[in-house]
Amino acid sequence: MASKPLLLVVATGMRVYREYLLRSISADFRVHLFHVAEPSWECEYLSGWTVLPSTIDGPAMADAALRLNATDPVDGVLCWDEGRILATAYIAQALGLRNGDPAVVWRLRDKAQTRVALAEAGVAQPLSIPVKTLADALAAAEEVGYPAILKPRGLGASLGVVRVNDPASLRQMFAFTRDTKPPDPVVYASDHPVLVEQCVTGEEISVDSVVQDGNVTPLFVARKVVGYPPYAEEIGHYVDADDPLLTDFTFTTALQETHSALRFKDGWTHTEYMLTSTGPQLIEVNGRLGGDMIPYLGRLATGIDPGVVAASAACGLPVAAQPTEHRVAGIRFFYVDHDDTIIESVKFVDTDLPAALDQATVVARPGAVVSPPPKGTVWGRIAYATALGDSIEECEHALDTAGAALRVTTSHSVTVS
Repeated sequence: MASKPLLLVVATGMRVYREYLLRSISADFRVHLFHVAEPSWECEYLSGWTVLPSTIDGPAMADAALRLNATDPVDGVLCWDEGRILATAYIAQALGLRNGDPAVVWRLRDKAQTRVALAEAGVAQPLSIPVKTLADALAAAEEVGYPAILKPRGLGASLGVVRVNDPASLRQMFAFTRDTKPPDPVVYASDHPVLVEQCVTGEEISVDSVVQDGNVTPLFVARKVVGYPPYAEEIGHYVDADDPLLTDFTFTTALQETHSALRFKDGWTHTEYMLTSTGPQLIEVNGRLGGDMIPYLGRLATGIDPGVVAASAACGLPVAAQPTEHRVAGIRFFYVDHDDTIIESVKFVDTDLPAALDQATVVARPGAVVSPPPKGTVWGRIAYATALGDSIEECEHALDTAGAALRVTTSHSVTVS
C-alpha cells in the first residue's frame, strides 16, 4: 500500500475550535506540525512535528520545510490561522506546492490591496479609502457618506471594526480602530492603517469555497448573526446545506470573479459578502478555512469534510465536494456581561436539552479574566453550543435552550447567563 500523503500543517489554534480538523485529516494524511511549542493534545493526530522559534517568519519556516522535505517529501502545506497564512505561503513557494505565491496571500491579508484589485476588475464592493490620521478619516467619511465603517487594514475576526454614524462618533472611535492590535506581531502597511468604508446594508453572509486551478467551488454558506453594535461581533451562524445562494448564478459568478481578480488559484477561502438590495457586495476574502466553527457546521449540514477537502486541495488531489447530507446547523457563542470578569466556573445544566443540540462546549477555564466585546472580541467567548436540525428555527430553539441552561459563576459568586 502506498504511503499516505504528507501534509505540513502550520500551528493548530485552540483545541475546542480546531481539533475536529486534525482528527479527520489524520485519517487520510500523515500530518507534520510546525509549532512554537511541543504538541500536547495534537500528538495522537501527528506523524511528526518540528518546534520552531516562530510560525510567522515565512522564510525561516521555508528553510525548515526544505530540510524536512529532503528526508520526507511534503505533498502539501495547510494553515487555517489568519496570522500565519502569509508565512505559510513562503513554505509552499519554497517547495513548489499549491498556494505558493506570497504576493497573492498578502493581497488577501491587506484589505487595501484587496479593494484596489477588485476595483480594477469592476467587482461590486463598498467604496473604501485608506487613511492615516483622524483628519484624513473625517475627509474620507464625507466622501463615502455616513454611516461609515472604520476597519483596520489587515486584521481579522472583526477586530477593530466599528460603525460610525456622524463626525462626532468617528472622532470618538478612530483611535479604537487605529490602535487595535493583532494577537501576533504581524507588520502591516502602517502608512495608512485604517480603512474608511461605505456602510452597505443587508444580510451578511460568508461562503467557504475550495479553489483548484482557479475554479471556485462554493461548499457552504453561513448566515451570520451579529451583535454588540456599533461593533461587529459575530455571535452566531447558521448553515443550510440547501442554501439557495449555492446555486444562484449572480452570486456564484460574483464569487468566481472575485477570486479571479485576486488571482487566487489554489486552496480554501472564506469570503464575506453583504447581500444588498442591488446584489452582493464583497466585504473581504480570507485565504483559509472559516473560523467560528463554520467549517464544522458545514460538515454537520452537508456531510462534506472540510479538513479532508482542504488537505486534498493543498496536495493537488481530487476533492469530495458533493453534499451527502441536507440539514441545517447552527452555533451560538456566549459571553459575560462585564469587562474583566474573573471566571470561577462555567457549565451547562444538561437536563431537558433538546435532541437537536449537537454539543455544548465550555471555552473559559477557572481563573480566566474575560470581557464582552469590544474588549473581548472573539477571545471573550466563554462557551458555545451547536445544533443540527431540519430548519433554522429548530436550531435556534435548541440554542436558546442551551443558553438558558448555561451557568457562569464569577469569583464574586455572580451568576449570569
